Amino acid sequence: MAESYTTDPRTAEVHGNGSSSNGSEVLETREWLDSLDYVLAKGGPERAGRLLQQLSLHARRAAGVNLPFTATTPYVNTIPSTQQPPFPGSQAMERRIKSLVRWNALAMVIRANKMQEGIGGHISTFASAATLYEVAFNHFLRAKTEDGDRDIVYFQGHAAPGIYSRAFLEGRLSAEKLGNFRRELKEGGGLSSYPHPWLMPDFWEYPTVSMGLGPIQAIYHARFIKYLENRGLKQSTGGKVWAFLGDGETDEPESLGSISLASREKLDNLIFVINCNLQRLDGPVRGNGKIIQELEAIFRGAGWNVIKVIWGSDWDAVIQEDRDGLLVKRMGEVTDGQYQKYFVESGAYFRQNFFGTDPRLLKMIEHFSDEQLSRIRLGGHDPLKVHAAYKAAVEHKGAPTVILAKTIKGYGLGEAGEGKNITHQQKKLNDDDLRLFRSRFGIPIADEELHDAPFYRPPDDSPEIKYMQERRVQLGGYLPERKVRSQPISPVAETHFEEFFKGTDGREVSTTMVFVRLLSKLLRDPEIGKLIVPIIPDEARTFGMEALFRQVGIYSSVGQLYEPVDMDTLLYYKEAKDGQILEEGITEAGSISSFIAAGTAYANHGINTIPFFIYYSMFGLQRIGDLIWAAADMRTRGFLVGGTAGRTTLAGEGLQHQDGHSHVLALSVPNLLAYDPAFAYEIGVIIQDGIKRMYVDQESVFYYLTVTNEPLPMPEMPAGKDVRDGILKGLYRFKTSQKKDAKMKAQLLGSGTIMYEVLKAQQILEEKYGVAADVWSVTSYKQLYSDGNECDRWNMLHPGETPRIPFVTQQLEDAQGVFVAASDYMKVLPESIAQWFPRPLVALGTDGFGRSENRASLRDFFEVDAKHIVLATLHALVRDKQLDRNFLKTAIKDLGVNPEKANPANT
Repeated sequence: MAESYTTDPRTAEVHGNGSSSNGSEVLETREWLDSLDYVLAKGGPERAGRLLQQLSLHARRAAGVNLPFTATTPYVNTIPSTQQPPFPGSQAMERRIKSLVRWNALAMVIRANKMQEGIGGHISTFASAATLYEVAFNHFLRAKTEDGDRDIVYFQGHAAPGIYSRAFLEGRLSAEKLGNFRRELKEGGGLSSYPHPWLMPDFWEYPTVSMGLGPIQAIYHARFIKYLENRGLKQSTGGKVWAFLGDGETDEPESLGSISLASREKLDNLIFVINCNLQRLDGPVRGNGKIIQELEAIFRGAGWNVIKVIWGSDWDAVIQEDRDGLLVKRMGEVTDGQYQKYFVESGAYFRQNFFGTDPRLLKMIEHFSDEQLSRIRLGGHDPLKVHAAYKAAVEHKGAPTVILAKTIKGYGLGEAGEGKNITHQQKKLNDDDLRLFRSRFGIPIADEELHDAPFYRPPDDSPEIKYMQERRVQLGGYLPERKVRSQPISPVAETHFEEFFKGTDGREVSTTMVFVRLLSKLLRDPEIGKLIVPIIPDEARTFGMEALFRQVGIYSSVGQLYEPVDMDTLLYYKEAKDGQILEEGITEAGSISSFIAAGTAYANHGINTIPFFIYYSMFGLQRIGDLIWAAADMRTRGFLVGGTAGRTTLAGEGLQHQDGHSHVLALSVPNLLAYDPAFAYEIGVIIQDGIKRMYVDQESVFYYLTVTNEPLPMPEMPAGKDVRDGILKGLYRFKTSQKKDAKMKAQLLGSGTIMYEVLKAQQILEEKYGVAADVWSVTSYKQLYSDGNECDRWNMLHPGETPRIPFVTQQLEDAQGVFVAASDYMKVLPESIAQWFPRPLVALGTDGFGRSENRASLRDFFEVDAKHIVLATLHALVRDKQLDRNFLKTAIKDLGVNPEKANPANT
């Protein structure tokens, strides 16, 4: 509880508006307060709190008395100095180590920009957060707990130089690596700008830039840990999830958008540490307000335990003497923009402008010199205050904790940028600035060496290095450090997939139904069934997955505390503490965060969980592309499944729901394998291969599959081993024309649901126009695109060797006639591989905005239905001079194509 800073009616009268000097009122108030003191002495703060709640309820019921609502507490530390625990380490030694970390972090950025103008880097974020990190590293962040678990830490991305610097002192990174900060391609290797597991797979675990991605991932990771524990896949050991972030970062919607989940799930394994240095990139976070108070209200309102660390130990005695509350009132009324001004001005300015508003305030600090006032510490720079907050956070039960620590951005940089608006972009210091920094923090570097900003590391047997190492030994090892903790799984039984290779014998099913059926079978597998993690953003019924509710249950940390309204039905909504489905509600950002937590559990927790995240395909790579990119960086494994995929398959929904570009966007993610299967057997082959590559062979890839809700007959898998190979590589011949004697020939390429329009077009071309058309299934344009570019690059670099031939070229080299490709995606998708075709390609696609219509009308509108595929084929034959141009005019009329209709690409 916070200390009281209001007038004590036992020693003074109440004054102000509505004041009263009535002796009986003063006496009455004194008696109440004496009674409360008695309860505090006998029953403690918890009993006193319950009593005050009962009094409040009684007053409201009996007389309608409503206490004034406030979402915030006074602008002081949550933990009073009288309740601070003893500091367990050597303050002097830890300050010494922190100074060395500060210096090397500073030197790293300065040296990088001396060697390469404009290479960038950030000094100020870590400068403000150094104490927050040092206390955590020395006393709280556990690489291994006594029970074998560990803490999960999301480091603030812009503080990366400080994390590198500490690893250098620990002996984990060389001076050469530090010297190549932001120069990863230099000989000997370098260090990435921010936390990137893809680039530094033995060091970083979680990418936290772009900003905002760390907080939401931390929340869902903490919940996923509880999910693993409640399902018996992991023992509950008390490991914490820490997320370090900045106050400006909380403007990102991902930072605060899911905090209610954390409190609702009672995630007391989650700790946010928000470095409130009051500045974002360009200026104050809340120049005209108070970001700490704003965040306190938000987090308290969401049910979090909030700990404010505002004032350092230098303030303790002054605050304790503030019996009439004048100082706390003044602290609360000053804006952040003005506080920022105080930080950069002199002690005399601080005295006059902060305390000078009331002679009683000036009296409180008359024993401070101006020099002392200029150096009076904030809470986020005081290890005693930070340690007390961390200890309270790790011991808190029943709710997540957020620590709001007030700091100065660029702390220690002095005139070069301490507390100034320019400090975030500060990357250089002149020799005088370096000299001042060196002297302030006691770094043993001579003046003549300062210009080059040399790194400094004491010998291994020095007190500083020994202290650091001992503390990390006590906490189980180093952080950050990425390890793959899982072992490969055994191959999945072939029997799970055989059903899908046989087709449906004329019965119509959608590819979504096929996927759900396969998922259901995998969930029953005695070996991997328990590892499957189905993730759905409140669309299970849309995707026909409600049968899984009863089969494996929906995860709830408290089970099911109610009788479902559909209890009497077979497929009722079943929540369970050991439920397997993560039904996330309407949040793709939260769902992909769960996908990332599950897809990285092989490294983070040594558990090969296999996530299947199914969602409206429009709301994937377009809507949460930044988090999908982070998943790629993090070496996530699993299956993204875009449901109701394609621009024309989702009848009635329209522009905002119909996806014609997710496969184009998928081209941008290097380790994402993207497939647009048309048939059941293709889905079976792809998922079987995905499990093998990711969980048996341990490849750092993940998969994107698009499925639709359009019922269609599923054929049997064609014979021949080349089919399976073609499915995985992206292309195979599905159906060969039986019209062997035709003079005109065509090769039709289809994928996904448009494959069936291609098959209709094949029939029309053969029966009505005498064109022999083969049909090819393109399961993955991305695979073909990547392979083609790989071959071209190799050939360019190896001119003296036998050229490599792209797979698409190999497949089509003997194919005769014109080439026409149609898909439910933009034309650029098939055009991306056109350069490797033997002859020009005509591409049909769904460029443009969607419409609310039925499937047939949409395919006509976007010109990807059978008649437009036929027309495109005939047009290609005219272009090749195999047909007369006048014949095309007749065909347009016969096919019922309107040549004057608006172009859907810009309509």
